[in-house]
Amino acid sequence: MSEKIDRRKFLNTGMLTGAAAVGLTGIQGKITPAAEKRSDVNKEIQKDQAGTKTPMGKIGDLKISRLISGGNLISGWSHARDLIYVHHLMRHYNTDDKVMETLELLEEQGVNTIIADPSERPYRIFPKYWNERGGKIQWIAEGHPDVKDLKTDIKKSLDYGASAIYIQGVIGDKWLRSGHLDLLGDCVEIIKSNGVPGGIGAHMLDVIVESERRKYNADFYVKTLHSSNYWSARRPGQNLDVVDNGTDNYWSMTPDKTIEFMRKVDKPWIAFKVLAAGAIHPRDGFKYAFENGADFICVGMFDFQVIEDSIIAADTIKAIGNRQRPWRA
Repeated sequence: MSEKIDRRKFLNTGMLTGAAAVGLTGIQGKITPAAEKRSDVNKEIQKDQAGTKTPMGKIGDLKISRLISGGNLISGWSHARDLIYVHHLMRHYNTDDKVMETLELLEEQGVNTIIADPSERPYRIFPKYWNERGGKIQWIAEGHPDVKDLKTDIKKSLDYGASAIYIQGVIGDKWLRSGHLDLLGDCVEIIKSNGVPGGIGAHMLDVIVESERRKYNADFYVKTLHSSNYWSARRPGQNLDVVDNGTDNYWSMTPDKTIEFMRKVDKPWIAFKVLAAGAIHPRDGFKYAFENGADFICVGMFDFQVIEDSIIAADTIKAIGNRQRPWRA
């Protein structure tokens, strides 16, 4: 692993300035102030690179790093606004070997968990990583059940080694609109009956509100949270519905209401899209999420971003005083 770390150090220092505009600044066609700020990663890495470890929390019996890797590392979804080539760029860069190298680097930095969808690549890569490279990273699977078949998708993720499962946010949103929301409660029961934590995801706050009111008994929630202070944020006239959002530029529709409601929820909360899919710098996005109640954050990372993001996450958590929402995990 030490040889791989040395090579990654080179990637961190040599590739970041050019790549950050793609990976973390919203892919807007120019280097934004966020990209310029991110170019000082060299100083951050040199200051405290060795032994950086991410603080931990717990969901059920699982010990989980408060910084969780997003699954776009594997799936290739980039939320690139109107740039149609970026999905292909991500998938060409993140080969199977590159993904496994990145998983190793995540674990070296104390990030012990990844959220990813149940699809062909995770089914192939995770067993190979665990069996051939001795990796231990935990997989929280997105649940993609069908209205007419709640069990098959869940069972397949369990068969392939998922440590926990939650029903993916778009599905929660769609079932809210279609009147099938009670199926979320059924899915949670199915997941938990198999001995792993079961959760519910959402972009729309009402999914979480109703899940609490109807007592679906989820072990955790996966809910979007980011500020609206970024260049490509929602414009007037764009539909306030993530499912039908053709501009693909916002995911936390009501952040203030989300923060206020989640203060009353005593279950662990994994916040995702905390960087608005790369439009917000980690220093700002991590601080906003943790200060406003998130117990964990799920962040998509290229290999050359892992060290910096783990440092920022650890430093951010260390600097936080009393939160209005207590830590729930």
